[in-house]
Order: sequence, then C-alpha cells, then structure tokens
Amino acid sequence: MTLDVAWAQRWARESAAAIAAAKDELVELDRQIGDGDHGENLNRGFQAVVLKLDLIPDAPPLIGDVLKTVATTLMSSVGGASGPLYGTAFLRAAKVSGLAELDAHAVVALLEGALEGITARGKAQVGEKTMVDAWSPAVDAAVLAADAGASPEDVLVAAESAAAAGAEATIALVATKGRASYLGERSIGHKDPGAASSVILLQAAVRACGAPA
Repeated sequence: MTLDVAWAQRWARESAAAIAAAKDELVELDRQIGDGDHGENLNRGFQAVVLKLDLIPDAPPLIGDVLKTVATTLMSSVGGASGPLYGTAFLRAAKVSGLAELDAHAVVALLEGALEGITARGKAQVGEKTMVDAWSPAVDAAVLAADAGASPEDVLVAAESAAAAGAEATIALVATKGRASYLGERSIGHKDPGAASSVILLQAAVRACGAPA
C-alpha cells in the first residue's frame, strides 16, 4: 500500500469514523479528570473534516494539502484545548508533508511535525499526563523502525503500538498540565483522554494503509 494523497484522505475519514465510535468512551475519560467534552468536541471536528473533504471535487496533489484541510477545519470547529492542539499538530505535519507519497523517513517527519505542533501549543513534556505521553514514544518508535529499514506502513504500526503503551502509562501519572492538574494525585488511576484519542488517530492511520491496527 502506497502512502499517498488517497491514503491521507482515507486517514482523515477513518479518524472521523473511529472518533465517532469512541465518542462516549472519550467523554467518560474526560469526565473523570477534565470537563467531559473531549469526545463531543473531537467528533464534531472530524465530522466537519469529512464534510469539507466531500466538498473537494478532485483529490489535491499533495499529502500536505489534505493535512492542512484537517488542521484548519479542526481549529475552526473544535472547542476546548483539543482543537488548537490537534489543529497545530496537523498543520505542522502538513508543512513537512508537501509530497505526493511518503517513504519511511517522511512518515517520521510527519509524526515529528505533529509532536512539535502539540508541544509548541501545549507546552507539555513527557510525564505530565497529556497527549505528549502518546506522541513522544510514537515518534521514538517510528525513528527506530525507519532507521532499521522498515516500510512506511510498518513505521506507522510501530508508532501506533508505542503510542498505545504510552497512553496506558498515563494511568499511573499525576497530571501537571491542563484542567486535570487541578486534581493533583486524584488524577492517578485515570487514562489521559488526549493520549487515548491520539492512539485512535494513529490506529486510523494504520487502517488507512490496509494494515490491521
């Protein structure tokens, strides 16, 4: 499977379907340590992404064009912190994905761009119980896989697997960023909803390749 513009469009649509299916789960995760709107907000944003893609009569020439559409739509339609965070992530990813097709190292660059966008916007670091705890290990795993000669698809699989482990690890962390930080040690025992939704998006990227997530 080639990681091209059609893949990027499938990723966006797979993300929308997966977020819709997980909406209630994300709402519950956010209700436990946040304000409970993460699932609703993301679902609204990605449904708007699908509508925007449906209005484009022809496929754009570059992967970055698709990712920029995702970014600007999320920024304009998602409330709370997740809109700016994911919007900036996709926007930074778009800037390094001005290609018609991605090889393994270009996949790494895409993931690195997304992480840079999240950290630039949210000012979070690993260990603070945020989506960075999913994206950072995802990037590390992607780098190792690409350097070992893995295919672009396998680089994504490695990234998704590491992100899932990172998201699970947030359960034991004390939140020190965002609304969850108000709970202090009471945030222990709950998975970060942003880390959880990050895994969902990376799983969608893998499924868009035709590989099992």
